[in-house]
Amino acid sequence: MLDKATAILECFSPSGGPFRLAELSERSGLAKPTVHRLAADLVRLGWLDRSGAQYRLGAKLFELGSLVPHRLDLRETALPFLHDLFEATRETVHLGVRDGLDVVYLERIHGHEALRLPSRIGGSLPLSCTGIGKALLAFSGAELTEQVLAQPLPSLTPHSITDPARLRTALEKIQVSGLAYEEQEAALGVSCIAAPVFAGGTLVAALSVAVPCARFRPAQLAPAVRTAALGLSRVLRAAT
Repeated sequence: MLDKATAILECFSPSGGPFRLAELSERSGLAKPTVHRLAADLVRLGWLDRSGAQYRLGAKLFELGSLVPHRLDLRETALPFLHDLFEATRETVHLGVRDGLDVVYLERIHGHEALRLPSRIGGSLPLSCTGIGKALLAFSGAELTEQVLAQPLPSLTPHSITDPARLRTALEKIQVSGLAYEEQEAALGVSCIAAPVFAGGTLVAALSVAVPCARFRPAQLAPAVRTAALGLSRVLRAAT
C-alpha cells in the first residue's frame, strides 16, 4: 500500500497538479478504484487536499518537508544572503538543491510583481531546464552529467536545451565561469543567472536571480549573484 500511495503522490511532480481521479490513475498506472480508495485515505491524513473533483498536495507534506534537518539548516543560513541578493537586484531570487535529476526549491523571494514561474517552494523542475539546475549539474560530477545526457532531455519551453551536445557545452562554460545562464528555458519571457554554493569542497546548493527578458542585464546581475553565492559558501565552510 505504501508503494501505491507513493506512486499517487509522485504524480504531482513536477507540476504540482491539481489532478482529477482519472488523471491520477493514468499517471500512476493504478486502477481507478485503487486510486479512489488511497486518495481518500491521503486526504484524511492531510497529505492530499480535495476540492470538488480535483486533488492537490496537502499542507501536511509541506510541514514535514520543512522539518528535514539538513534542508532547514541550509535554508535558514541562506536567507540573509537571499535577502541581500533581492535588495541588490529587486528581482526574484531562488535557493535550490539537487534531488536526483531534479532541482528542489527551498526558498523563493519576490517583490509585489511576482514573475509567472513554474518554480515554487518545495517544488521540483528538471536540472537541465533551469539556471539553478544547470549550476548544480555542472558541479555534480561527470557520472551524473553522463546520466542526464544519455536520456531524452525534458523541455519546458521551446527554448529548453534538448540537444545533449549543446547542454554539454553549456555545462563546460559554467565550470569555467562559475555562473549558469538560462534564457527562457523554464518560462517564456524570463531569463536567469545562477551560481553554485559549496560547503568546503562539497556542492550543497545553488542560488539564482530570475528577471524578465526586457530587464536582463547579465553584466549588472552576475556580480550580485556571485557575491551572494560566495558569501553563503564562506559561512557554510566555517560551519563544517
